[in-house]
Amino acid sequence: MLRELGGNDVLNMSRLALNLSSYVNGVAERHQETAARMFPGYPIRAITNGVHPATWVHPAVARLFDRLAPHWPHEPDLLGRADLLDDAEVRAAHAAAKVELLGAIRDAGGSVLDPHVPVVAFARRMTSYKRPHLLLDDPDRLVAIAQRFPVQVVFAGKAHPNDNGGRELITRLHDDVQRLRGKVPIAFLLGYDFALARKLVAGADIWLNTPQPPLEASGTSGMKAALNGVPSLSVLDGWWVEGCIEGVTGWAIGAEGDAPEAHGAALLDKLEKAVLPLLHDEPQGWARVMKGAIAKAGAVFTSHRMMRRYAAEAYLGRHG
Repeated sequence: MLRELGGNDVLNMSRLALNLSSYVNGVAERHQETAARMFPGYPIRAITNGVHPATWVHPAVARLFDRLAPHWPHEPDLLGRADLLDDAEVRAAHAAAKVELLGAIRDAGGSVLDPHVPVVAFARRMTSYKRPHLLLDDPDRLVAIAQRFPVQVVFAGKAHPNDNGGRELITRLHDDVQRLRGKVPIAFLLGYDFALARKLVAGADIWLNTPQPPLEASGTSGMKAALNGVPSLSVLDGWWVEGCIEGVTGWAIGAEGDAPEAHGAALLDKLEKAVLPLLHDEPQGWARVMKGAIAKAGAVFTSHRMMRRYAAEAYLGRHG
């Protein structure tokens, strides 16, 4: 039905819904700001999305959490203590998750990837505003970076059957993979589903997110990755505006307010100058970021915190 409506019709329907609602919220602080600009005069609040920790934490990582804070599945705030975890044990748990991911890639007929080489993963719905191609837009520079700091890339995702632009992006990615064969190991995984998503958010080394601001309402895949000690490299939009502590939970691509056209170069800059050198050359520094991702992002952006806020603010609280 919505496809048959014009833009003004959708806006009018949205205003009607706002008029009939006693409580309205965005699913991240940036989403609330964007919605408030679109619908001035309406009281729009913000409750940032969260994910269910016990669903997304890899078993090897969960065993570390069990020793750190036995009640973490029910009180994930306790994972704020993750800085107390042993560096070697964190790296070993991640290595187990990574081996599982690489096995799934091999079994799916994808590339045989090296467990000792960092993996950058991009996995989500394939649609234009998420810009999955951004990492590959300057292939010569990516190849040059990979020669200095070896890196592997994994893509996964599906397009909506009616999203022709998303389907074209998948074709473009397949073509890019072929062009870079023998220069940068890249896999595109078919059959993206819940089981594969669990392997990706735990087994990747770096979680990549490249939406065009301000179109990302929240996003949750980076939250799932953070719970497994996988830091994000992301454009500042959606939840990452709140979750990014530079060099602690991950890294921002560019700065707020940058033109979208600048994000490709900013992504490669950050990968070359900050992320890959740390990952390759400073194991203690990388372990510190992994633990920062868990303690200061994963422990915060949970379904437990989200539901407490909905109960307290939307369902039981008083709001004018």
